[in-house]
Amino acid sequence: MKTRIAALAAALTVIAAVATATPASADPVPGNPNQFYAYCAVDLLGVPLGCTETDEAHASHVCQYVATGVGLGLDCIQR
Repeated sequence: MKTRIAALAAALTVIAAVATATPASADPVPGNPNQFYAYCAVDLLGVPLGCTETDEAHASHVCQYVATGVGLGLDCIQR
């Protein structure tokens, strides 16, 4: 039972951290408050790596947080 409570507390902490993770310098995408602008390096296959939230002028991608089987991840598309 203590393990379940600890897991739930950890999950709530992660959700709260993600909810506050977008800093004031990150510009939200107009019309979609769940998405934000980010600058991402890409690998040879074009997969975004090392994304950093930024303003619209310096963004290379538009990202949003998504739930995956192993936790939260970023879903980014190139601008």
